[in-house]
Amino acid sequence: MDRNAFIESLTKEGFPDAVVVTREANVEMEIHEHPFEAKALILEGEMSIRMDDEVRAYRVGDVFNLPANKPHAERFGPNGVTYLVGRKQSGAA
Repeated sequence: MDRNAFIESLTKEGFPDAVVVTREANVEMEIHEHPFEAKALILEGEMSIRMDDEVRAYRVGDVFNLPANKPHAERFGPNGVTYLVGRKQSGAA
């Protein structure tokens, strides 16, 4: 997906303005969770996300979506990763 189409999809899905995030090479973030839903487009580099027993790799042009409060681990590729991400707070239960 290209950047403009991604930003348009975020707007349609009610995400606030997206931000660019850069992570260092070969770093792994152990299992954690976020209080927001995240939808991101990989701009440079690559990363892997492990949720439950599944690991998925994401490269330039790929989009990933993480539900709010979903435990996951992240690993950034040998050249790090830069992604454009929208974050939407989960509703209070």
